[in-house]
This record gives sequence, structure tokens and C-alpha cells, in this order.
Amino acid sequence: MKRFRKFIFWCHLSAGVIAGLVILIMSVTGALLAFQPQIERFADRDARMVEPPEREAQRLSTQALFAKVREARPDLKPTGLTLQSDPTAAASFALGRDGILYVNPYTGDVTGESAKGVRSFFQVVTDWHRWLGTSGDGRATGRAITGACNAAFLVLAMSGLYLWWPKKWTRKSLSSITVFKRGLQGRARDFNWHNVTGFWCALVLVILTATGMVMSYQWANNLLYTMTGSAVPQAAQPQASGGSANQSALEVPANLDQLLSRAQEQTTQWDSINMRLPMRSDSPASFTFRGVGEWNPIASSQVTIDPATTEVVRWEPYSSLSLGRRLRTWARTTHTGEAGRLPGQIIACIASLGGGLLVWTGLALAWRRFRAWRVRARTGEAVYASAQLAEEGAQQSTYK
Repeated sequence: MKRFRKFIFWCHLSAGVIAGLVILIMSVTGALLAFQPQIERFADRDARMVEPPEREAQRLSTQALFAKVREARPDLKPTGLTLQSDPTAAASFALGRDGILYVNPYTGDVTGESAKGVRSFFQVVTDWHRWLGTSGDGRATGRAITGACNAAFLVLAMSGLYLWWPKKWTRKSLSSITVFKRGLQGRARDFNWHNVTGFWCALVLVILTATGMVMSYQWANNLLYTMTGSAVPQAAQPQASGGSANQSALEVPANLDQLLSRAQEQTTQWDSINMRLPMRSDSPASFTFRGVGEWNPIASSQVTIDPATTEVVRWEPYSSLSLGRRLRTWARTTHTGEAGRLPGQIIACIASLGGGLLVWTGLALAWRRFRAWRVRARTGEAVYASAQLAEEGAQQSTYK
């Protein structure tokens, strides 16, 4: 049993030393990203909220909104339009990496754009969290590194639970791994902080890293579908470079309002409806409903309509999706904490900060162990053993 525990300890130590720096980066950036939706909504609050001109005011048609936007900002090429069921919410035109353009749905006036500084900040944080700040072809390497280090973090969290588990459930042993002690210095302080943080955060970190595995590796994503008996979706094929010019043009079907009305006949339970742009007369029109009466904040239903006949080609309500597809969306929101709404985001943020503290104290303990090894090699086992006994005696007296 002692040999097995020693084996687990050295696996734990090795994984922490090798992947520690990357794990620290992912932990800090993960904590910063925990409240990204709320921060962005707060930054855009003046542009994204409107006041209806009168109580029973009617919204402009989508075609009229497009005409207003084209007149006010002919240089823009939106990639999507989102309409909200909230009567005080502005219509939002997605501009890709350039942000969002908000438009008053009653007058067609542009109310403003998303806060570029805030979105640029979170874009940088996301780049570091996913790809270690790399761009272009380097992102494949960055993703491979973060994926491997996330797997190492999962091993660390699970092995840490085993190593921190008390041999005897006594008040003293439980207190040493659940309560931060004051007045500790050096190794005793690092040891206490590492164990207490691990005890309170390890289970959440296991969940965060396990869901991260699903998003990092295709085999883990496919395994989720296979385990639930669901068909594994085919990977999206990259588009040919020659089609990029056509896709940058803003095209609006002449019967867009009719298509939107047809889509809304499928369900009355939605908070927002999104349409992809550009829409061409020779391709089906796709509408995505969010807020479809499900606890999952990104649960969505999709309808595809033939623009020529306005007939529904495919209707996919969220409730009809396979268990694998539904769990895949839960993996995304669980990883960010959004699955638990604000309390879940707070827990994810605290656990991420705890992960950073675990790396810091773990590397400090590893460095102290390395220095002790150097001292032992120079001065001999007897001197080192005497020093260790003295240090352990001081730690025990501190914990009493």
C-alpha cells in the first residue's frame, strides 16, 4: 500500500512540475472568463437596451431593419442577426470578430456597438486559455499543449483526492486539510495551503477538466456520444477558399419576413432567435431559437426552411436531440460554470483560482524537495535526517 501511495505521489509531482506553468495560465484565464457574459452585457448596457416609443409599438420588419443598417453603415458585412423576445432589447447584428452592432427594432436607428475594449480583452484571454496566445498555424500546437496539460490537471486533481484523503478521520487530521492555519512559514505554509485548497477545490476541478477533455479531444467527444448510444456527428468539412468572397456579401431574401414568421410558428418558447447571414435564395434558411424552456442556458432548437416554398425542411427541437448532443452542450456550460447560473460561475471561478494556488504551492513544495535533495547529497543522510526531524517536530507543534 505504501508503494502504491508513493507511486501515485511521484506521478502527481511529475505531472505538476511538467505541466504546472500551462495549468497556471489556464487557471487564471479560466477565472477571468467565468463572468464574461455578465461583464460584456454590462459594458453594452446603453446600446443593447431601448425604450419602445409607445406601449403598443410595433417592431420594424427584418427587411426594414436590414435596409436601415445598409443605409447607416454600408461598410458593414453582418454574419448574423439576433432578435429578442424582450420588448426593451435591441436587435443585434453580429460582425464576426469586430463585435456587435445594436439597432433599435422600432425605429431602425443604430444605438451603438459592443464595447470593443472589453471584447478585445476577453478575446486575448480566450486565446491564451485555448491556444497559449498563438495564432494562425501555431494554434494547432497551442491547442495540443493545452489539451495535454488539461489531461495532466485531471490526473493531478484525481490523484490529489487520493493523497489528501485522511488515513484516519480524526478532528486533528481533518482540520489539517480543511482549515487554513495562521502563522505558518516556509514548507509548512505551502503544505497547508496546498492541502486545504486541494480538499475544497479538487472535486470541482475534476469536473472542469473532465468537461475540458470533451472539448479538447475528438476521441473524448466521440466517446460521450458512444457511451450514450448516440450517433457520432460528422466533423464539419472546411470550406473552399474560393467561396469566401460570396459569403462576405449581405444578401437578404425578398420573403425574409415570411420565412421568419414561418419559423416562429414552430415554437412560442424562446428568448432569442438568430438567423445566419448571408442568406441566399438558392440555399435553405436556418433559424436558431435560444431559451427554449430548458435549464441549460445554451439549449437551442433549430428550424430549416426552403426559401422558395417556405416549407419547413427540418425542425429540431432541443428535446428531440439525442442524449449525446444534449450532454455535449452540458459539457460546454459545465466547463464555464454557466450550467449552475451565477452560483455555478462563482464556484467555477473560485475553483480556477484555487487551481492557480495549487500550482504555485505545488511548485514551491517541489522546489523545496529538490533543494533538500541537493543538501542531502552534499552533507549526507545523517545531517539531512536530523534536519527533517527537527522540521517535522516544528510543524507538528504548529498544527496542535
